[in-house]
Amino acid sequence: MRGWHGLDDVPEDWGRSVITIGVFDGVHRGHQQMVARAVAMADELGLLSVVVTFDPHPEEVVRPGTHPPRLTTARHRTELLAALGVDAVCVLPFTLEFSRMSPDEFVQTVLVDRLHAGGVVVGENFRFGHKASGDVETLQTLGEKYDFVAEAVPLVSNGETISSTLIRERLAAGDMEAVAAALGRPHRVEGVVVRGYQRGRQLGFPTANVESPDFTAIPADGVYAGWLQGIPTGNLPAVYGGERWPAAISVGTNPTFEGVPRTVEAYALDRDDLDLYGAHMAVDFGPRLRGNVKFDSIEALVDQIRADVDEARRLTS
Repeated sequence: MRGWHGLDDVPEDWGRSVITIGVFDGVHRGHQQMVARAVAMADELGLLSVVVTFDPHPEEVVRPGTHPPRLTTARHRTELLAALGVDAVCVLPFTLEFSRMSPDEFVQTVLVDRLHAGGVVVGENFRFGHKASGDVETLQTLGEKYDFVAEAVPLVSNGETISSTLIRERLAAGDMEAVAAALGRPHRVEGVVVRGYQRGRQLGFPTANVESPDFTAIPADGVYAGWLQGIPTGNLPAVYGGERWPAAISVGTNPTFEGVPRTVEAYALDRDDLDLYGAHMAVDFGPRLRGNVKFDSIEALVDQIRADVDEARRLTS
């Protein structure tokens, strides 16, 4: 699989392609159906398959402060798209100048001149060009002009329409079963392990305090079962070889202690020997065990943590 950041990375001799375009935040089951159709069309036509996506999120540039929480980092999104069998993933830097392209200019510059479109697959609600002035019908008309076929597919899985907005709503409610069903995998939060108050270590349950990038989609406050895993960053390999540990995960402000900022903390079950400070980690969320509670004593808190750990162990074994 080829990975390109910007059109200048595309080789001059790149052949005709079937291209699928979108933000693909979450790479959910609907997105997966769309990419699968692009790969199938490429096979039918004897062409290469390319995914075009954007970073940062277009809303972040066009309407700063209004963009939705991100379901995936750019790194994870590219990794997920690559796993769907495409020949290349092209991440286009989304800028104000880029946003001002007309639909015709976008098609000619990106799809035709650089990626040599023979086919284009998009979602039914696809919009593109300056002020989202282009739609599927526009794309099909331009396809006739520039000699490629354009096809729109519904973002549906098992008869249900899937959207990133719906997934964010389920995340905010802590409904991780619905989120996993829509994504086809557990929801992931990535970040760097930073030093916190180390209260978990003092209580006998050392946690990794994972500081995620701004605008990350975090599940509702509460305690979850799940997994903790090191991930590579830059040229550095994943800590502990990327080993994946069952975990109990806490999201929130820890109401038993006053003045604590909202955090995502994961305790790798039965592991008190891990040195994770500064490591890039992934937290994969399983079922929600309970909401956050303010306990009257440290003893009561520790008793509940033990019960949470036992339940997390049962659910992840």
